[in-house]
Amino acid sequence: MSRAGDVHLRELRYFTALAEELHFTRAAERLFVSQPALSKQIRTLEKELGAELFARHRRGVRLTSAGEALRPYALAMLAAWEACRADVGRVTARERTTVVVGTSASPVPGGLLPAIRSRLAAAHPGAEVRLRRVGSEDVTAGLAGGECDVAFVWLPVPGPERFAWTVVSEEQNLVALTETHPLAAREEIAFTDLLDEPFLALPESAGPLRDHWLALGSRGGRPPRIGGEVNGTAETHAALAAGLGVCLVARGNAQLLALDGVTTRPVTGVPPSRLALAWRRDDTRPLVRAYAEAARQVTGAR
Repeated sequence: MSRAGDVHLRELRYFTALAEELHFTRAAERLFVSQPALSKQIRTLEKELGAELFARHRRGVRLTSAGEALRPYALAMLAAWEACRADVGRVTARERTTVVVGTSASPVPGGLLPAIRSRLAAAHPGAEVRLRRVGSEDVTAGLAGGECDVAFVWLPVPGPERFAWTVVSEEQNLVALTETHPLAAREEIAFTDLLDEPFLALPESAGPLRDHWLALGSRGGRPPRIGGEVNGTAETHAALAAGLGVCLVARGNAQLLALDGVTTRPVTGVPPSRLALAWRRDDTRPLVRAYAEAARQVTGAR
């Protein structure tokens, strides 16, 4: 049987968000996660507690009596943790010399990371940079959950009011499709020739980033055909190989998809994709801002 100590703060955060929204889609969007990821965490919490916390129905969910009993304790535990973290942060702020940099499956342009590290070391000789690989299902690369201090993300980032960023590179978009697709014989493909193709889409919780990779602004008001939803590189490649649809991909990421029967071609008629270094707006720690400034200096951004 599970012990109470097995419950994690993430599960409590997911529980309280769903308890307030009483709707899986809205709660997932608020948490910047996919709906399946939210559902999985809620099921895990219910299993650990041995109780059903939500009653599901067609229009959403409602708290059960067990859920009502858990809610004040969950809120109290989360509040206590935030207070603890704030106090510890104040005590150690002057001594902290590490910045955690979030990356996902997307490769950072060659030479950028060591160049930023060198600039940072010149301004803060005692600073330590720690890289953290975050699953590609988290489009904020660890920023939203606080696992990372800064992160390399594709724009537009969900929840722009929460984050600030500086663009570090712009990349031409390619279209990924099966090698047997009729359009794969072309050297270059116009986006207008893709309008009737089924597209693979990020979950709706990805918000404006989903719209970007569907190129909604280049469709002249025509809604996209969705061939399936994908969350991460592995799912995207599997769906492409199965012929469920096509998708746009930044040139730097093409190598992650162009294998085992999948190829990429340059596509015209869509704007480039922008990779940015992002950080939380309310994080005013000098080392975080120093890393961002180092990135600006290296890339020439303003």
